[in-house]
Amino acid sequence: MNLQTLFQDFNPSKFIVHSSLLVFTALFALRLDGTIDWSFWTVFSPIWFWKFMVISGATVGSYVWWRYPHFRLEGEAYVHYKAMLISLALHLILLMFELLVCDKLQTGRHLWILVFIPLIFISIVSIAVCIWAVKHDRSFELELFCAVNMLQFIFLSLRLDGFTSWSWEVVFVPLWIVLCLSLVGVLYTIIFAGILLRTPQVNAEQRRSWFNSALAYTFLVVPILVFQVLLTNKLDGDISMTYTGIVTPLFVSFTTLILMSFSAKGGNKWWFGIRKDFSQFLLSICPFLQEYANIAYSSGRTSENGERMEANSQPVKEKGHKKCEMNKPVVPVISIEMPD
Repeated sequence: MNLQTLFQDFNPSKFIVHSSLLVFTALFALRLDGTIDWSFWTVFSPIWFWKFMVISGATVGSYVWWRYPHFRLEGEAYVHYKAMLISLALHLILLMFELLVCDKLQTGRHLWILVFIPLIFISIVSIAVCIWAVKHDRSFELELFCAVNMLQFIFLSLRLDGFTSWSWEVVFVPLWIVLCLSLVGVLYTIIFAGILLRTPQVNAEQRRSWFNSALAYTFLVVPILVFQVLLTNKLDGDISMTYTGIVTPLFVSFTTLILMSFSAKGGNKWWFGIRKDFSQFLLSICPFLQEYANIAYSSGRTSENGERMEANSQPVKEKGHKKCEMNKPVVPVISIEMPD
């Protein structure tokens, strides 16, 4: 385990989003089952925390951008800042949808088709955002999710308002298509990882990387498919499981996403105006972490001269040993087990 790599590859934005969704899913299922009697405004508190962090980060970042104009000359500052503003706009529209959903669940006002209008608008805008993100080499997970599910949002709103009487299996047809394509991608990753494991010309690092990717995508997509099947049967009245039991597979997917955020890298450097990778920012405000970030653990082995070696065949300096001087003669190591 290398703590330095753990710090460098950590993506705080994805960690906050996936952790908030995990807590919200658990609270929402408990509320639907009647286990807790909280208002929906309280149940949505993890979502409010997520949006608060987004708005706060964009506000501080914009203040730093306009307060210190010379920071705009740093690398791809304009691209990062523009990406932050686009993400802020999408999150504000998503916040409007979440407020309408919470009000609808709490009071019963409005039609669901009106509630879903902000989400449908995001889906249309997300198509243009995805094209811009590909052009500027930016990530677009949320935008891609909204763009491919636009038809699904329309079907949901029509079914919830009673304008259609389709079964939920038919309503979720767009989502079934997306999940089937995702399963094909997972199978491809598993097969390719298996081929690499059987290929001696590929180094161990690439094998490990593809094996971890195949494992992560399997624990991400398969639980979502299981959840979708259980939810469809529950809404159609075929099973009588509790909502807490139905969303249990989602906990596996969210946990996988949280673990993947520690190796996601990337992230926008202008959130909260830090202008650097999160690991560098964290080490700058917490200098004592530098000592622990430079520690690596491995099983190790012993070299011929008695030094402890790491997996990459570099000697590890033991604590307390003095550094050898350049002019000091080197004395050969004598083993008491060697014959005279």
